Formats: sequence, structure tokens, C-alpha cells
Amino acid sequence: MKVLVVGGGGREHAIVDALSRSAKVDKIYCAPGNAGIAMQAECVALHETEVEKLRDFAQANDVALTVVGPEVALAAGIVDVFRAAGLRIFGPTKAAARIESSKEFAKELMMKYGIPTAGFRAFTTYEEARAYVAGRPFPAVLKYDGLAAGKGVVIAQTMEEADAALRDMLLDDKFGHGKVVVEDYLEGPEFSFMCFVEGRRVYPMVLAQDHKRAYDNDEGPNTGGMGAYSPLPFITAEDERFALERILKPTAEALCAEGCPFTGVLYGGLMKTRDGVKVIEFNARFGDPETEVVLPRLRSDIVDIFTAVADGRELDRPIEWYDFATVGVVLASKGYPGAYEKGAVIEGLETVDGAVYHMGTACRDGRIVTAGGRVAIVVCKAPTLREALAKCNAEVGKIHCDNLFHRTDIGRRAMVTE
Repeated sequence: MKVLVVGGGGREHAIVDALSRSAKVDKIYCAPGNAGIAMQAECVALHETEVEKLRDFAQANDVALTVVGPEVALAAGIVDVFRAAGLRIFGPTKAAARIESSKEFAKELMMKYGIPTAGFRAFTTYEEARAYVAGRPFPAVLKYDGLAAGKGVVIAQTMEEADAALRDMLLDDKFGHGKVVVEDYLEGPEFSFMCFVEGRRVYPMVLAQDHKRAYDNDEGPNTGGMGAYSPLPFITAEDERFALERILKPTAEALCAEGCPFTGVLYGGLMKTRDGVKVIEFNARFGDPETEVVLPRLRSDIVDIFTAVADGRELDRPIEWYDFATVGVVLASKGYPGAYEKGAVIEGLETVDGAVYHMGTACRDGRIVTAGGRVAIVVCKAPTLREALAKCNAEVGKIHCDNLFHRTDIGRRAMVTE
């Protein structure tokens, strides 16, 4: 079987790695890929949103399965285009992907079908949004109603912070031209619950938690994710069952009822509050960096799952998982999530005893160099989280680059309950 993976980050590298473990895969293409992915797949110089060109490539190269990584490709309608051409593709349609591409659509769906989440209001003008926020208690949760690469959420502690965020989102169009959703503030630990979904069939994955803040002790600006770990000792079996039965399954049912059944990975960004588990956000694809710590724990052949979901049929057997722990530490360019330089040489990657998934790298004169904000993630496994983090930090120490930084405390808070 020939497989095409769409995307070029750490999530896609983890997907390529999982596919490479299947005896059913003969050839893997990745568009556009990166320097690390190129070691396991043939990279194709096509952007994620060039959906017609990607379709033509899949047809010309007898690709039997396409797996979509990034949200921008889904929002561009890649699944609709491939299906119209009779091609097998893993991912939701453009209509179903609105669960991520439109915060307002997601919130209205949850309210209509009684799925637990924070109260909200949506605004199109800066003046109305500012007046509403000014009359409410802080912190204020402000979300851009669209795709923002994981950076379109601001939890403002003061009116000054809220005003700056609203100006970014509604006046300066920092993420594009769209609405802003203002939500009630919820408190509690967040976690990521990804499920393989085919219509009303929902197959849960193991849980993970990512770390959004740039620096240790959850300090600094929000990022796309500086690391992740799995499993989560603070989430009980009862919490997990509630999330599956009262959130993920009803959401899949709701999308069917709305005429846009979901196929692919439905990602629940959830929070364990004093009033129970509630939805913070939904994504329509694998999370990043959660995928990098979840897929190494998958014992089943991922091709069997991808093809069953894409074909609209039930899985032949239950999904099996390994019981070891995984911790992933992201190496990011100094300055990220703000301005940063590219082209710094990275040395020592080949000495790491663990998985290294490339997120933003390129190859220049035979050397690996930085080419993005998040550059790579080192993932290590061990019987416990504590051992996995210790190993991960030691392995990260083998990597040398003057322009990288990382966190050292991924998963540490969870270890007191391990």
C-alpha cells in the first residue's frame, strides 16, 4: 500500500513513524514534509492547502490512503475534493471540520445538544465586545473564531490585556477577519482526549496533556505546545468514562444529526472543573504535540484503523495500547512564539536514545537546521512518568544548538498523583 501524509510538522512525523511500523505499507509520501520526515518518507513539494494538486498527485501515484494532519488542509476542503475523485482519505469534510474552524459553530452545537461547556457570546465588532468584557468579572476568555495555529485564545487578567487582544482579533485582523467568542472562565486541569470517529462510532485513544506556556512552571506566553505526556494520573476512570459518554459520543451524534457526520480524529480539549469535565475546545484532527506521545503507545496497526474509518466500516478488533508512559519535550527557536531566526545548525540528533520528531527543520548542505518556531520534539518512554521525564531531559541534553530552548518540567505536576 502507498500512503500519502499531508503536512510537515511533528504530528505528521509521528503519523509517518506509526505508518512505517505497519507491514501493510510499502511506500510513504509526505507533502510537504520536513528534514526528519525525509528519513522515513519521500517528501513532495506541495503545500497542505493545494488540495487539487494533492489529489492529482495521489491519483498519478496510485496512493491507496491519504491521511490529513493539519487543520488548514481540512478547512480548505481536501477531504471533499479527494472523495469526489473516489480517493480514500482519512479526515473530516469541510462541513464537519467546522467543529474546529468555527468556535461559534462548536459552541452553538454544544449548547443545542447539551454538551457541557462554558457559557459564551460571539461578537463581530470591537466596540460591542469591549463593552461586554468591561461589564464582566476577570479573567476574561477571548477566542478568535477561526484557525489561529493554537494561538487564538487569550485569558486576559485585566481590561488592558483584554483590550489588546480584542484589537488584535477585531481591528488589526492578526489571525484574519472574523468574530470573537467571549466565554465564561473555567478553572481546573486541562487534558486532551482524542478519538477515532466514523459517524456514530467512537474509538477512544489514551489521554494526554500538553503544556502551552513557553517556560517552566507554566510561565511566559501561550504557544502551540512545548511538550506533552501520557497517561494522566489525575484523570480517574470515572472522569474518562464521563468524557466519552457525555462529551465525545454525543458530539459525534450531534454532527450526524446536523447532516455533517464526522470521520477522522475528533480532539476534545477538556477541563476537569469542580462541576465536572467540560469542553474547552474541539479540534478536527490529531493534536500537536499530543500525537507525538500518544501514537508511540499504540500497539494496534494504525493502517487498520485509518482504512476502517475512511471506508466507513467498523473496526475488526478493539484498539490495543501499551501501558508504558511517554513524555515529549519540544525544542523551540529562541524568541518563539514571537519573532525568531531560522537556519541555526542542530547537532546531536542522531545520538538521542528515543524518538525525535521534527517539527520545523530543513536540510542545508547536509546539515539539519532550524526552520520554524517549534523545531523538534524528543519523546521517551519508561514504566513511569517520572522515569520518562528524567530520560527525556537527559536525551535533550545531547542536542546542541545555540538558538534553541525547552522546558524541563513536562508532566511534573502530575507525578505527585502517579
